[in-house]
Amino acid sequence: MTDTLRPVETAVLDAAPTATGNPKTLKRSIGVVGGTLLTLSCVTPASTLFVVIPDLFGSLGTATALTIAIGSLLCIAVAFCYSELGTLIPSAGGEYAMVSTMAGRLAGWLVFVMSLLVVMIVPPVIAIGTADYLAPLVHLDPAMTGAGVMLLATLAGLLDLRANAWITGIFLVLEVIAAGLVALLGFTHSHRGLGSLTSMQVAGTGGHTDPVTAMLVISGLAIALFATQGFSTAVYLSEELENPRRNVARTVLATLAISTVVILVPVVAITMGASDIKELTGGDISSMVTAWSNSAVGTFVSLCVALAIINAGIVMVIQNSRVLFASARDKAWPEPVNNGLSKLGRFGSPWVATLLVGVPGAALCFVNLDTLYGVTGVAVTAMYLLVAVAALLARRGHHRHTPAWRMPLWPAMPVLLIVVLAYVLTQQETVYLVWTGGITAVATLYWAFYLRPRRDTRWLVTIPEDTQV
Repeated sequence: MTDTLRPVETAVLDAAPTATGNPKTLKRSIGVVGGTLLTLSCVTPASTLFVVIPDLFGSLGTATALTIAIGSLLCIAVAFCYSELGTLIPSAGGEYAMVSTMAGRLAGWLVFVMSLLVVMIVPPVIAIGTADYLAPLVHLDPAMTGAGVMLLATLAGLLDLRANAWITGIFLVLEVIAAGLVALLGFTHSHRGLGSLTSMQVAGTGGHTDPVTAMLVISGLAIALFATQGFSTAVYLSEELENPRRNVARTVLATLAISTVVILVPVVAITMGASDIKELTGGDISSMVTAWSNSAVGTFVSLCVALAIINAGIVMVIQNSRVLFASARDKAWPEPVNNGLSKLGRFGSPWVATLLVGVPGAALCFVNLDTLYGVTGVAVTAMYLLVAVAALLARRGHHRHTPAWRMPLWPAMPVLLIVVLAYVLTQQETVYLVWTGGITAVATLYWAFYLRPRRDTRWLVTIPEDTQV
């Protein structure tokens, strides 16, 4: 267990003489604007609003906006941790590179497993919602449509990153317009005042209204964190961002601020504009938009959301393939697997890793959606918890003097975050905790029997040379 708290740099330096070849690095090709567009597209506020938020309305009713607001406040502390760690360790490995460096190899391996769960599950969760928003034009099977979106996103992910930044930027504008239109219509058709946001009511059985308890709100925070978690994409892209010491923090914090507004404001408007608690709990936002306007406007919004989902799929495949690429470059697998995952295509993208993210993602579109939501919520919360632990250790040793963006209120901020996230984890459903715990146990066995005995040649975290100090 000493590996958990042992800084990984020592192991990397010790292993250097036995490593073969120079680690491959990705090309720095995007600035803060391109990085922000890609990161915002991964948050995909419109598809989150139309695909994820309806489930929260179903369980939390009028308390949905309050839950998202609390989750957004927690995300500020998370974003501070990501910003500091991302400028210290600007690697395509994202969370696992940061945690490995600060908290040790085993902790980094476990956070990699959590991030791998998230990156494999989130894209199909979003993609499945495409069929609902293409319904005004054509009726399609949700699972088949989601799988098609994943395959399309995989093809786009093989292209040059700069080209994808422009593609996703155009789609992003459309989804922000759709979210803004929903907010405008909701506010102009309000049936209740601002006090309804704290009325804590949800439609129950038999036409009755049930109260929303504090425990339900705390349980819902895992999904609320999931709703805005895409800002971490800036860290995954840090190896391809120009001037990462400055631009990583800017991209993370700007993305969180913009995405919170784009998600939270329409949720407030929907809560106030729904005709009654039953309609709000039903969460059929498209029907509400049509009732507030007409079928043409409803169709326009639905098509914008469909494009937003495709956009999210493209960016998530881009992000997630970088995680697999980095794990292969850092020798997490047997050598033939490492060689395959680290291959770069003609556009500079890791094409094998991209295929291994997109194709299984298409298959996951046929898995029960509630299970995907539950496991993802637990994995995101656990991953943020481990990142907070790494942030708490980020100013020891030579890292204390490394030029980097530094969060305010350290160490109080990561300590508070650790306490809150640990409590949120205890309030999740047992079945999802068991699923995630079982996967973590298998990963720990892989660490114990394969990675740890080969510590001189496996799991060697790479930090691009031009950002090391």
